[in-house]
Amino acid sequence: MSPQTCGSGWNAEGVSPTSDAIRRAFPDSEIIPRSGGELHNVFEVRRTAADPLIVKVYAPEWAGKQAKEVYVYNLLATQLADAVPRVVEVVDNFTTLTKLDGVPLSETDPPDWRATYEQLGRLLKAIHRIEQPAYGYLTDEIHDPLPDNTQYMRRQFAKKLREFEGLKGDPALHKGIQQFVETHAELLESNTTPTLCHNDFHEGNVLVDPATWRVTGFIDVENAIAADPLMDLAKTQAYSIRGNEEKLAGLLDGYGELPPDWRERTTLYRLYHTLELWDWFASRGTTAHLDGIARDMARIVDS
Repeated sequence: MSPQTCGSGWNAEGVSPTSDAIRRAFPDSEIIPRSGGELHNVFEVRRTAADPLIVKVYAPEWAGKQAKEVYVYNLLATQLADAVPRVVEVVDNFTTLTKLDGVPLSETDPPDWRATYEQLGRLLKAIHRIEQPAYGYLTDEIHDPLPDNTQYMRRQFAKKLREFEGLKGDPALHKGIQQFVETHAELLESNTTPTLCHNDFHEGNVLVDPATWRVTGFIDVENAIAADPLMDLAKTQAYSIRGNEEKLAGLLDGYGELPPDWRERTTLYRLYHTLELWDWFASRGTTAHLDGIARDMARIVDS
């Protein structure tokens, strides 16, 4: 793509991209809208004489997210070149990626969940081989880096608890979370080597081939962080496993050896992920799930 063909992809309000610019860039291709959101819209480009592509069109104010995606995919390519999209081109607010085969795991029902999750465990282990120099949020560098896990997670919990309070979360639950973090803070000292973490490794972002049940790869790296690798296992537990012992057993089989305190640490991290999710829904006025998420937090705190 060239800047000339891609520069006018946004509507008059500057919010939602159209496929007009992509059609001009790929005139002999079928353009299929795939998804949309606050950050970007996604289109599949089905070319007649070449493999399909994915084009993500970012809102101008989210240029940092666009740069992050490119950076993280290039990092992942060092360990997982066949399991992540390859960045083909970046022009203005358009990012072109190769398209992975497969459908989201969330849209399927594998005959053997344990075997499927064993593949997920191996992928997570490969991601976590990419060590990072500090703890923090990733863009195309580590934003506000911190030297140890305790400082990083205390900062994150404090931030999310402030949001929870500002969004009128239950004061008793707020206090319970604070006390739980204080009681279990020593667990944060166990991790001393930050790694790349996907930080959204759930079934909606994992692709499988329904004919063979082979996991073909994963997508959506916009939440990536540099952190304790158990943060990733905890998010997969919180978002997708949710007490399913077959899934958990498969994940652990594929991942391999874990530290002795992994259950306690992932419990603390699950509390963080669930708190973050409550804040996210509440900040957008989406109330349908808030009570259920609050109950999940209360179960951890009360345990």
